Amino acid sequence: MENVKMNKDVAATAANQASTWDNLKKKMPKDMGIFLVMIGIALVFEVLGWVFRGQSFLMNPGRLVLIVLQVAIIGIIAVGVTQVIITTGIDLSSGSLVALTAVVAASLAQTADSISPMYPALLDLPAIVPILAGIGVGLLCGVLNGWLITKTGIPPFIATLGMMVSARGLAQFYTQGNPISFLSDGFTSIGQGSVPVVIFLVVAVIFHIALKHTRYGKYVYAIGGNMTSARVSGINVDKYLIIVYSIAGALSGLAGIVMAARVSSGQSSMGLAYELDAIAAAVIGGTSLMGGVGRITGCVIGAIILGLMKSGFTFIGVDTYVQDIIKGAIIVGAVVIDMRRNRVKR
Repeated sequence: MENVKMNKDVAATAANQASTWDNLKKKMPKDMGIFLVMIGIALVFEVLGWVFRGQSFLMNPGRLVLIVLQVAIIGIIAVGVTQVIITTGIDLSSGSLVALTAVVAASLAQTADSISPMYPALLDLPAIVPILAGIGVGLLCGVLNGWLITKTGIPPFIATLGMMVSARGLAQFYTQGNPISFLSDGFTSIGQGSVPVVIFLVVAVIFHIALKHTRYGKYVYAIGGNMTSARVSGINVDKYLIIVYSIAGALSGLAGIVMAARVSSGQSSMGLAYELDAIAAAVIGGTSLMGGVGRITGCVIGAIILGLMKSGFTFIGVDTYVQDIIKGAIIVGAVVIDMRRNRVKR
């Protein structure tokens, strides 16, 4: 009898401990897990820095600032891609849209000092003109992505893959393979100093609020959770999918503008594989490829994790090609974890 009572007491204690842990997890911020992963990665590189370089990785303010600057452009794209993935879609065109919008904006931001201006009659335009032009081009491409997906029924993978190839080709045709330089100071100022980081954070805050506190966000999650149920409940699914892809295209355009301003040039080779980094940032940040789950805060942390890994591997001397292999393994691992998590929920 005493053994039975003791076993019951042990079981009750274990149940209470489990219940306490569950309550604690509920009270913790939803992105605390991925945040702790980011801290852990930073600490690992700190240790490796002392082992392989005899230097601190974290105690260099310049390096930390550079990491955030490096992820700003990817982060802007990832904010849009996160919303697409929440709806169970995918956007493979964002990297090519960066190139297309960058060259369009740069062509309208040239000064009178340019040796070979694309538009001699349109030199020294106010910076707002190329900025709006670049965002507008990205927006139109996003609208076309959304229209193709909703009106023709083709999968998002195919629609955005076609846009990826076409946009890159348009950028190359537009420039004939030549870089566009001699850009105005007003235009290039948005890519200098901490301005890209500020733009990234403002974009992240705006869409964090939009997803969490507006009807738009409610409908986006509903579409990703169950598109059929969303239609039955009266949500105009096609309309909101077009809006989501339009936002993703416009943010890719903004990223292209910031990149052109940062390097003071527009080139058709810009943004290569940026779509993969943006998808990786979203997935690492907890956005489910199954749809219906994802947060902008997680996306931001995911982008910073990518920046930490790139800077950390470079710091300890890991070859660039090896970095890509490791990055690919991390992406696959994140997707496997996501699939298992969704399987358990079912």
